[in-house]
Amino acid sequence: MAEYKLLLPSMGEGVMEATIITWLFNEGDQVKEDDSVVEIATDKVDSDVPTPVSGKIVKILKQKDEVAKVGEAIAILEIEGEGGNTTTEDAKTEAPASTPDTEVLKTIEEPLKTGNSTVEFSGDLYLSPLVKSIAQQENISESELKTIKGSGLEGRITKEDILAYVNNRGNQPQAVPAQQVVSAPQPVATTPVVTPVSVAAGDEIIPMDRMRKIIAENMVKAKHIAPHVTSFIETDVTNVVKWRNKHKDLFEKREGEKLTFMPIFVKAIVKAIQDYPMINVSVNGDNIIKKKNINIGMATALPDGNLIVPVIKNADQLSLSGLAKAINDLAFRARNKKLRPEDTQGATYTISNVGSFGNLMGTPIIPQPQVAILAIGAIVKKPAVLETKDGDVIAIRQLMFMSHSYDHRVVDGSLGGMFLKHVHDYLQNWDLNTEI
Repeated sequence: MAEYKLLLPSMGEGVMEATIITWLFNEGDQVKEDDSVVEIATDKVDSDVPTPVSGKIVKILKQKDEVAKVGEAIAILEIEGEGGNTTTEDAKTEAPASTPDTEVLKTIEEPLKTGNSTVEFSGDLYLSPLVKSIAQQENISESELKTIKGSGLEGRITKEDILAYVNNRGNQPQAVPAQQVVSAPQPVATTPVVTPVSVAAGDEIIPMDRMRKIIAENMVKAKHIAPHVTSFIETDVTNVVKWRNKHKDLFEKREGEKLTFMPIFVKAIVKAIQDYPMINVSVNGDNIIKKKNINIGMATALPDGNLIVPVIKNADQLSLSGLAKAINDLAFRARNKKLRPEDTQGATYTISNVGSFGNLMGTPIIPQPQVAILAIGAIVKKPAVLETKDGDVIAIRQLMFMSHSYDHRVVDGSLGGMFLKHVHDYLQNWDLNTEI
């Protein structure tokens, strides 16, 4: 018998560590190859870690709520085989030595080992190796770091947080030498007073889980950063409904995939972004970053009531069939906790299907650092006035509301409204002869 170290695998660019949520097996349990053995959480997504070998768990090295770094051993398994060097060799095999993450770790650790850094940090300020390296290279002091509001797990400073601080550092208020300080009236605090909530007899107190805390923090941050404006439009999607009804059974038989309305909505959004690329941007201080890629986030409700937004990468390069497969895959893995951290990164525009809950419309919050989000309402049969060559007639049509929320810092009503009208036009004029 030999020992095998189960290592925390690489989980995508910028993800350097994860928190142990729960072990699915105990010490002494037998596991099979590809069994999920532990649930982990990053500041991006929760996921499972499978074992690449079969064996018995003899030692759990990282307990619940402890943090492990990428490439670090989290458990030891006893496996079939001989020789005492299995642990070392397998660790080398399993460690993501050739991945970008571990290369970054190497470049970070070297200056830390040699002691060349000029900035030191106290032990109560938790920083990942990557964040610490950036802080040292940019000569950011500990007092400056304590002013950065972290968006990571438990308020930790992420790579994105510190890079945003570096980019806007020149705009930060400069310290005034002590001899130049003059008395001035102190500004009145603008932080809203939180009214204590009374708890009556029989009330149930439910602590927020980790994901709900992250969602709450991100939503407050998003509303604080972006001044939201929302435009609404009602769209006749009768052609879309007819086209899907015509193709859904054939598509499922041919591809083994469900054909939902979502790929059609995404296709219309992509076309509108190509017409109005200034919707596909982010704000960085006083700069507008125009995105080359069109990556569509897809708000997905989870069985536990929480929300996650997997991302369809390069959606403009996918056919309707490709979009359907990508959407079904991401939705399935989201609901079964199989998403990787990179599956939730890089969105440039997001769609939220509030109609799936029977809602007619909504005013969604723009996820940072995007500048717009589209909510799709329920499709409802209604009487509508149609213009024909013989005059106006009333007919039963399939109608749907769409609401477009956008960041008024960089998206004015004309751009936000014209973008929404283009999505409307693409859907309302959907060609019944479109190939799938």
